[in-house]
Amino acid sequence: MVGVTTGPPVAAVGEPEAPARPALQIVPLRGLPIVAAIIVGLVITIVSNQLWAIDFFHVVGGGLWTALDLFLGFVLGPILGRLSIPARIELTTRLMPKMVLIMPTLVICTLTAGWQLARHLGYLNASYSHHGWVVASFVVVAVMSVVALGVLEPANVAVLFELKKSRPNGEVIARLMRRFIYTAGVTGAMQVATLVIMTRIATT
Repeated sequence: MVGVTTGPPVAAVGEPEAPARPALQIVPLRGLPIVAAIIVGLVITIVSNQLWAIDFFHVVGGGLWTALDLFLGFVLGPILGRLSIPARIELTTRLMPKMVLIMPTLVICTLTAGWQLARHLGYLNASYSHHGWVVASFVVVAVMSVVALGVLEPANVAVLFELKKSRPNGEVIARLMRRFIYTAGVTGAMQVATLVIMTRIATT
């Protein structure tokens, strides 16, 4: 007697298989411990008044924020615009959940550490010789923060909610992604202005 082996069902000839869509998490849970560790490290650094560590959080956070904005706006943006809608959806599905965690974390670290650093070094005093440059940097960074948290993040979340639908609208995703990418490019250009201000303060 010959045994019959059962295996995975095979699609009929000529019948297209529907691609399985992985479950999409708007907030990637595996990244939360990393974000928590970074924030805890920032808090410990501020409470212990470790100037070097505060400077580290500010410089690294600001550098990554600047690089990410410039990459999204001027490198990934043009590439995304030339992709087909299915390719855009695939890329967006993998990228945007990570941005939900990365962008707020960088903003929090950069701004919090920057304020503490300015306080330690006396840059907040009106008598400081370059106080005007410091105020200008605060204005630029405040605008960037509002844009990052008030425009970029809502567009990011809106894309993810669209992707969670059983039939996501590719045109809606493309429109939201253009808003995300262009805004990132604008904030990246403003980041360059803050770098000019910071290097001016450091070398004069």
